[in-house]
Amino acid sequence: MYAIVSIAGQQFKVEKGNKVFVHKLPGEIGDEVSFDKVLLISNDEKVNVGAPYLPEAVVVAQIVSQVRGDKVLVFKKKRRKGYQKLNGHRQYFTQILIEEISEAGVSRPLKKKAADPGKEAPSKTAAPVVKAEKAEKPVKQEKAEKAATPKAAPKKAAPKTAGEEKPKKAPAKKAAPAAEKKPAAKKPAAKSEGKSKK
Repeated sequence: MYAIVSIAGQQFKVEKGNKVFVHKLPGEIGDEVSFDKVLLISNDEKVNVGAPYLPEAVVVAQIVSQVRGDKVLVFKKKRRKGYQKLNGHRQYFTQILIEEISEAGVSRPLKKKAADPGKEAPSKTAAPVVKAEKAEKPVKQEKAEKAATPKAAPKKAAPKTAGEEKPKKAPAKKAAPAAEKKPAAKKPAAKSEGKSKK
């Protein structure tokens, strides 16, 4: 018995007990996942084809590992332009083990990996934490209070007294005049070796 199932946008031919690498799926190692987009199921001589999917058909699998594929090098070049780019890419994959192929839905509930006893889940009965200050004052009152408070005037500079004077800066030095440049010496004219015609 085999099935053709669509998993994460790709179609796979799977049988019970197969291990398949698919694009990354959410979940941890040991979790069970089910796929309901089954396009075809072949049971010995009988073949059921969906349009596009079979109703109530399910493929159940268990997550074996979360891995990364081999590195793929993406090299771009434009000849004669001095342009070259080299990028590497490693795709994330999930390895799954096909446990069950069913035409009439799942006969048992899916199991998830048990939570660690050291980690406690947050209790649902705990009251949400609310900041008391924010809850007491409405937004409009806060804006009105800000507008009512007068702004402090900017401080003015202290008045100058006659005794205080700023030290004078030395005048900037001027560059010494450069010696006048003489034009480059002219090269003698090249002698023409050709004979003149008469």
